[in-house]
Formats: sequence, structure tokens, C-alpha cells
Amino acid sequence: MLDAAVALGGVQAVTAALRDALTALIVDPGVCLPDYVHAPMAGHYARRELYRSPEHGYSVVAMTWAPGQGTPLHDHDGRWCVEGVWQGQLDIVQYELVEKAGERLRFRVAGRSSAGPGSAGSLIPPHEYHTIHNADPDHIAVSVHVYQAPLESCASFCPQEDGWFVRESTRLAIDEAA
Repeated sequence: MLDAAVALGGVQAVTAALRDALTALIVDPGVCLPDYVHAPMAGHYARRELYRSPEHGYSVVAMTWAPGQGTPLHDHDGRWCVEGVWQGQLDIVQYELVEKAGERLRFRVAGRSSAGPGSAGSLIPPHEYHTIHNADPDHIAVSVHVYQAPLESCASFCPQEDGWFVRESTRLAIDEAA
């Protein structure tokens, strides 16, 4: 199902087909994630690679979000991504780059959503700036992300006191199964 979607070629067609495929997988009672995916990690959200396509190069990563865990403002290093919520509720804020002055950037909020189980969305460069946060104080959330290629680094944007952000390169680790 994922291979067929990625084989479509054009980024709009691929991400639309992946959103449909991911939504279908999430709501299918016969499809379960490995038990270890439901175990949060202390100190950071967990990233666990579930699959890497040897033919098409995409990567499927499950993320486990303990209550209160989230990301800083970041991008996906120029790669498209389709994200779906498997369990729980995630708050997603999308940003638009509005100004750049040397190494300093300014963003504005372009949209907010609260996503629950079975919802899926896509990020297509250059519209890839966002944050994800589990605002539920009592329950974990689990999301599944299909990346164009393994996401081993990205840019995080550190807020400055004057409303500007500074870009920082961030290495992304894959956590071991719990």
C-alpha cells in the first residue's frame, strides 16, 4: 500500500495517496503497532523506525509522546512527510517563513490543528515549518510518520527575545525498542 503510493512519482500525488493509506492503516482493527511503540521515553519524545523501503527509500517512524512532550519549531530538511495520529491527541502548529536576515528568520503562525486518531496530514517543502505537542496531561500519544527518506537531521529554530529565530542543525536519533 505504501510502496504503491510512493511509486506514483509526483509529490502531490504521493502525499495524497500516503495520507489515504495511512488513515486506512490507522483505522484498520487488524493492523497493530508493536507493543514497544506505546512506551514513552523520559526526557524526549521517542522516535522508532518501523520500516525503511529498500526500493523507494522512504522511512516509516513511530513517535511516542508522553504528556507534555513536543518539538521545537523545525523543518524536515527539504523532505516531504506524511504524519498520522495513531493514538491520543496532538496539537500541530504550522508556520510560514516571512523574513530572513542573514542567519535570523522570522515566522508567522499559518495554521493550528488538534489531531486525533485516524487523522493524517502532509508537509511539503517549502511549507514544512511546524511544531507538534502532546498537550494531554494524562495520556501518551503515538503518531506514525512516512518520510521521503530517512530523517537523520533537520533544522530547529531557536526563538530570540526580539521575535526572531536562529537556525540550529539538529541530529535526530532513532530510539531502541523499549
